[in-house]
Formats: sequence, C-alpha cells, structure tokens
Amino acid sequence: MTSTRGETTAGANKRPPLSPREGWLSDGRRVLHFRPTLWDRWTQRLEVTSGELLPDQPVPLLISRKELTREQAIALWRQKRQEGWRPCGPQW
Repeated sequence: MTSTRGETTAGANKRPPLSPREGWLSDGRRVLHFRPTLWDRWTQRLEVTSGELLPDQPVPLLISRKELTREQAIALWRQKRQEGWRPCGPQW
C-alpha cells in the first residue's frame, strides 16, 4: 500500500508523527501511555504514564507519571520497541 507521495505505508509509519497523537506500548505485563500535553510551534511535551497489568484486576495499577519533551518521548518509545514492547490498544 502506498501513500499519495508514493511512500509505502509501512515506511511512513517509521517516522514520528508531526502532530500530537496518543500511543500505547506493552510488554505483556507493563504498559506505557504516551499522551500529548503541550503542542505548539516551540514546545512539544508528552505525559508518559506507566502501569502494571495485574491478573486479578480489570485496570492496570498506575505506577508513575512524568512529562517528557517530544525528543525524550521518541527516544523512550524506540528503546522500548527495541526491547520487544509492542503497540497496544488503550488500557485505561
């Protein structure tokens, strides 16, 4: 599948989005939620919330929340993907 520019869709997905988007990663036990909090021409910040999936609970236990720059969030996303974390649907 190609985009209107002739790029493959898979290739286009390797680049970070230019506009703010929410994202979720999980390793099967832990979950990270990336959510834009400030997005303008000069500053882009995301809130990253981590949680742990508990077998007897319907909602993950929230462990921490921190705010990162866009660059820090992209670096964290890439690191977790290299460690085997997979994108997932919303967990809370």
